[in-house]
Amino acid sequence: MIGQVLTFTAALRRAGVPVGTSENLDALRSLEHVDLQERETFRAALAATMIKSDAHRPTFDVLFDLYFAPLASADEAEQERSEPSADDAERFLGELFGAMAGGDGRAVDELARRAIGTFGRVENSPSGSMYFQYPVLRALDLDALLSRVDEETDGRSVERQLKRDRIVEAIGRFRAGVAREVGRRVADRKGPDHVARHTVRALPQDVDLLTAMSADISELRRAVRPLARKLAARVAMKRKRAHGGRLDVRRTVRHSLSTGGVLMDVHLRKRVPHRPELFILCDVSDSVARFARFSLMLVHALSAQFTKVRSFVFVDTIDEVTRLFDHEDFMTAVDRINDEADVVWLDRHSDYGVSLERFLERYGREITPRSTILILGDARNNNRISNAWVVKELRSRARKVYWLNPEARSFWDTGDSIASEYARYTDAMVEVRSVKQLERFIERIL
Repeated sequence: MIGQVLTFTAALRRAGVPVGTSENLDALRSLEHVDLQERETFRAALAATMIKSDAHRPTFDVLFDLYFAPLASADEAEQERSEPSADDAERFLGELFGAMAGGDGRAVDELARRAIGTFGRVENSPSGSMYFQYPVLRALDLDALLSRVDEETDGRSVERQLKRDRIVEAIGRFRAGVAREVGRRVADRKGPDHVARHTVRALPQDVDLLTAMSADISELRRAVRPLARKLAARVAMKRKRAHGGRLDVRRTVRHSLSTGGVLMDVHLRKRVPHRPELFILCDVSDSVARFARFSLMLVHALSAQFTKVRSFVFVDTIDEVTRLFDHEDFMTAVDRINDEADVVWLDRHSDYGVSLERFLERYGREITPRSTILILGDARNNNRISNAWVVKELRSRARKVYWLNPEARSFWDTGDSIASEYARYTDAMVEVRSVKQLERFIERIL
């Protein structure tokens, strides 16, 4: 069991869940106080000692079901011997409906396990896996269960709605149970590590913003405000700790002369908190739009940490969109960029050269030594003129110029990317592909 817990810990860390040595020791000690045959008690003990955030719990549960899967029952082989018929499916649905209507969650879980053995087996699969969810859901018409509710409640609306809600919830539980059972059986054949690599979703802070699915983006949008509050608190603590400043050697030595050179008082150079003026230039072409918009939302959520935030978006020309953030929720403002920003001059392909040059012409005189410029984009210029001299000129006027590139560093300078041509005139071109990397960068500039 110790070896399996350590293997499970390694899988959690690979999935991005931070489990330290102390948490691991606590988890092992907790096993002395629980009955290992009580599966849910065992799960709760590990979760209580290993998990620090609710956001990590779904990943924990998926991996727990893989690495501590229940033992196969003796009737599994019996279930798989015969080809199921339509009557078998009908009988199974009747039994499933009874368990769902009665609110028997354990029975629903057991039926999900049986469903894979009866309906989910696929012989000679090209992938080498023998069990899949799709045959189960094809054989069992789960939507018919809701129709059965309407038939049995005789039009009594309140009772019907309550029962429908219970069935809908139970159907979700059944589908999740089917997915778990498929994972368990594949893990029996190929090992849990193989299944974990293909089934565990990345944590929200590790999702690649360029390839994120709609569900991931929705989750990230909901996380913007809590994330901004956490970053603001972290930055405030960082500034507080640094308030004392560095040792002022000259003043310390001068004041020590009155005591014959004995250092009585140490003098420090007080730090002046720096809150930069921030200019954000975002490429909002299709290839990087999600990254740019999420970055805009997060930066504007942190606007109190900056003296001033001005936002500009471009495709093949540039437009200022700071006005959209003045009196509205920043999520709504980001959504309005598509409709109101004037970012297309010739076509809908990125033109960094023209956009940067027009920014310098229109707004260059407003760049001061207090200004920090962030350029967000993949530096793919569609084989057009780079005008990299503009970045050099901006760097000479601003305090700092950073370029956030959402592509992996290994793809820079491939195809039509001219990342290095711009990077040499910036203070840093940084790979920022996920929320975690964006957090680290914002802490750095603040």
